[in-house]
Amino acid sequence: METVSENRCFGGVQGVYDHVSGATGTHMTFGLFLPEEAEDHPVPVLWYLSGLTCTHENAMVKAGAQGWAAEQGIALVFPDTSPRGEGVADDDAYDLGQGAGFYVNATQAPWSANFRMWDYVAEELPQLLGQHFAVDLERQSITGHSMGGHGALTLAMGLPGRYRSVSAFSPICNPAGSDWGRKQLTAYLGTDENTWAAHDASQLMTERGFDGPVLIDTGTKDQFIDLLRPETLSGAMAARRQEGQFRMQRGYDHSYFFVSSFIEDHIAFHADALYRD
Repeated sequence: METVSENRCFGGVQGVYDHVSGATGTHMTFGLFLPEEAEDHPVPVLWYLSGLTCTHENAMVKAGAQGWAAEQGIALVFPDTSPRGEGVADDDAYDLGQGAGFYVNATQAPWSANFRMWDYVAEELPQLLGQHFAVDLERQSITGHSMGGHGALTLAMGLPGRYRSVSAFSPICNPAGSDWGRKQLTAYLGTDENTWAAHDASQLMTERGFDGPVLIDTGTKDQFIDLLRPETLSGAMAARRQEGQFRMQRGYDHSYFFVSSFIEDHIAFHADALYRD
């Protein structure tokens, strides 16, 4: 692992690191904010999964999360959204290929060679963090935006007991029923829609739910709301009587202005779960 940069930030350190990934077979870059408390003892971890076209850098720079994480003594992890580099499969469309990994383990050529973002986020990167940084992997929570909100929800419900809480900003709620999903799940996983169920938050909520609190925020003026299909997840949460909140925020769109407006709420929400005995 190589250090790309480290900057003092709200009393802690915002770092960027590069490493060779066994999961993806490529170099991967991630951001990690460690609060001041990490100098003395391991701290809880909040994962932030980004959306389509993003790298590790978008949320790290735009979300305004570090100050609130510093107040709560929480580490923030900003993984990339896909493998990248020469020889890695790609597509001319912005919503498939590099920058659009959808947090799945691809089984179809040419994607299966490198696109194993589920294993990267769920297994490889946590192990790397535990080896090199003062993080408490017994206390993890997860959040994300858009495609990353989809990933946060599916990872949380797909890995029972891993995360203490899950939240999402403008998540893709029902990719199996949306043009932001059917195209990508077909490309990555094939045409058998039974294999898609593990990556559809609304189906997972209906079938198993999440053993912990859930917080969802979506803007009423989100320009992609028909692709996100928030009604499918809110309906599944209500039918299951899932612990949590589903909030439609009046007048907000899909941008990082929206994320930064509510990131304090989300970090406080996760802190409550992360520090609960």
